[in-house]
Formats: sequence, C-alpha cells, structure tokens
Amino acid sequence: MGLGLRFNIVFLSCYIVGLGLSLWPFYQLSRREAIEELQAQIDVLRAEALAVRKYTTDEIRPLLDDQSAIQFLPQTVPSFSAHTVFRNFRKYYPQYSYKEAALNPTNPAHRANDWERELIEKLTANHDLDKDITIRTTDEGQQYTVTYPMVIKDASCLTCHSTADNAPPSMVSLYGPKNGFGWKLNETLIAQIISIPMSAAETKVWRNLMLFIGISSAIFLVLLVLLNILLNRYVISPVNRMAKIAEAYSMGDASSPEFQYPGSDEVASLSRSFNRMRRSLDYAMKELEK
Repeated sequence: MGLGLRFNIVFLSCYIVGLGLSLWPFYQLSRREAIEELQAQIDVLRAEALAVRKYTTDEIRPLLDDQSAIQFLPQTVPSFSAHTVFRNFRKYYPQYSYKEAALNPTNPAHRANDWERELIEKLTANHDLDKDITIRTTDEGQQYTVTYPMVIKDASCLTCHSTADNAPPSMVSLYGPKNGFGWKLNETLIAQIISIPMSAAETKVWRNLMLFIGISSAIFLVLLVLLNILLNRYVISPVNRMAKIAEAYSMGDASSPEFQYPGSDEVASLSRSFNRMRRSLDYAMKELEK
C-alpha cells in the first residue's frame, strides 16, 4: 500500500468521523430553527384571530345590538368571527387548523374533544402556563400544536353565559338552555388551539441536512485533490526519485547523478543525508579497490 493511498484512507476516515459527529448537532439546530419558524407562523395566526375578535367586539357588536334583541346574530360573537375568518383562510391553507375549544360552549361545534379537554385541564391546573406546545401524531401526520388559555376576565361575557334566564332569549331559542351557562370569572374554560403540520419543517430540516452534506463533501473533495497534488509534489515524487537512484546504485550503476532537493524541510534534509551516504559509499569502494 503506497503512501498516497494510506494518506487518502486516513483523510477519508477523518472526514467520515467528523461528518458523523457534526450531523446530529446540525440536525438538532436545523430542527430548532424550523420549529421556531412554525411558532412564528402560529404567533401571526393568533394575532390575526385576536384582531378579528377585537374588531367584532368593538365594531360589529355595537352595530347589531338592536337587531340581536329581536334575533340572535352569531356574527356579534367574537369566536364566531374568528372561526369564520379561519374557515375562509383554510381554503388557501387547508393543512392549518384553528379552534376555540370550550368545556361548556354555547355552540356544540366548539365543544372540546378528549385531547382538547386534557389540554384545557392542564392549563387550568397551572395558571402560570401561558401556552402549551405539543407535537401530535394524527392520521394526516405530525402536527405542531400550540394551545393558549382564554381566561374569562370580562364580566360582560357572563351576560350570555351565567344563566339561561339572564341570556338573550333569542340566543337561548337558537342554542337551547343547556349549553354555555355557568361560566365564572377568572376560569379557563376556553383554549385557542392552533395546529400546523410538521411536514414542511421536517422537509426543510432534511433539505438543510442534505445541503450540509453536499457542501462539506464538495469541500472535502477539493481539499483531497489539493492535498494529493501537494503530497505528490513535495513528498511522494522526491522520495520515489531517491528510491530509484538508490535501487540503481544498489545494482552497480554509479552513473546516476545526485538527487538535489532545495529547501530546509524534512525531504530536503533526507536528500542531503542520502547524498552524503552515497559519497561515503563511493569513497569506501574506491579505498577497497586500492
């Protein structure tokens, strides 16, 4: 096995070990950045939902209060507006989901299912928790889900949710007297649940990982070629020339010229030592011939 081949094997082994040690941290870093991007998207979606809710409360409800006394209009309810806007949004991004899940909602469509109920109970048990982040496995793949508690802090909300007798008759007539009552201030009965598929993030992570491997491999190949050129020029080629001269001299051919290698490195020092040894042998042979 030649010196060049040994060098390439060692260099390749070092690259493989270095690449293997760096892949896991790079994957974790890329995944964290991808999840931060998902969280940023969810923050934007939540801000839009809160903006729609505020617009409904400040602008729509005052305009329709008089009509609501005759006929209950769901358009005056902030959660109805938020769900309606997001339902239209899903026509463009069907993989995103938004729900204001409630333990005891007026509209049965907003009732929390089993896993949503667990999230609400978790937020209720820990009032210091401002959000809960979960990666759920669904039939459509993994979902990055963030749940925000919605605490009842506005006493005006209890007008429609304290008892059926205090609620607008038109609302009771539409939804019945059994749902959405018994709410109390400072209770976490509702949670905003926003989900985004993890597929886009995972795709980006693996794309970055493949890009990292590709770039590092290209750099390795360029360095390998460059180092082989330097190794061949400054080490292998001079050593091979000295080896050929030594072989010829050992076969009795003393006509080969001395090998001169300029410089002060190890190969130059070896060439000077080689030439001194040759001259010493020449002198010794001449002395024997006398």
